[in-house]
Amino acid sequence: MLKLKNLIFLILLLPFLIYSQVNEIEEKIDDHDKIPEGLNYDGMVSTNLAQTALKNWSAGGNNSIAISGATNWNIRYKKGKNILMNMIDVRYGLVKQGEDRVKKTDDIIELTSKYGREAASNWYYSGLLNFKTQMANGKNDMRTKISAPFAPAYLTTAIGMDWRKYSSFSLFISPVTSKVTFVWDDELSNQGSFGVESGQKSRHELGGYLRAQYRREIMKNVTLDNKLDMFANYNKNWKNIDIKYDLLLNMKVNKYISANFSANFIYDKDIDTNGKVFNLSGLQLKESIGVGFSYNFK
Repeated sequence: MLKLKNLIFLILLLPFLIYSQVNEIEEKIDDHDKIPEGLNYDGMVSTNLAQTALKNWSAGGNNSIAISGATNWNIRYKKGKNILMNMIDVRYGLVKQGEDRVKKTDDIIELTSKYGREAASNWYYSGLLNFKTQMANGKNDMRTKISAPFAPAYLTTAIGMDWRKYSSFSLFISPVTSKVTFVWDDELSNQGSFGVESGQKSRHELGGYLRAQYRREIMKNVTLDNKLDMFANYNKNWKNIDIKYDLLLNMKVNKYISANFSANFIYDKDIDTNGKVFNLSGLQLKESIGVGFSYNFK
């Protein structure tokens, strides 16, 4: 098992590797990748469906059906030295296998808004606001509720510096960050889930924050989207850094059909899937592969 300090080192190094790679190809990047003046946006809506039906199948197995939907939007406005970035990410998925009950496979609502004013040579004084939660209750294999809408919900407010020269890459660093965890479900609140005190509905942390994002068409009809978030509470040991890394590879077959691969990693010392403390062996991982309908807006 990879040691925690090695994992943190690798993830800390990732933004700088990306930054280095961007520098190497700067001269090859067309002018269209530079952030244009005015309002511009891009977005994607997709739906994936998978189904398996078996009858007298000697190899065994279960009938199954799975469906998922997602929408992602990036809305940018630049005027002179000012730039406003808004990002929306909404996903939801369900699966039914054999006689088992319907289960969630994905559920997220994430909204991010970042304002910056140019300070010098692609560096911006910036403020960031990020909110994320889910749409429906989550249950474990014992059908015990372990999460709910706004339980948890996370509100992150940060002030810092943002490096942004191209629309494909940004690196935001904040030494002053507020992170509030909300648990608005009475049952989960009374259990002290997600790091809140038993019976409390929220928990406040002050620390440092880093966000790196790289989103680019790496070849024709193939788009790679990387996003890394790291938060360190000043009142905790450095080993307790919260880490979230998302990777999405989207491949267009034609105007309406696409295939995608996604991987999500979360390490949060305060919680596991049962709302209890865990070590690195409790690293949360989710990956999915899908083929279905999608449409890009530009």
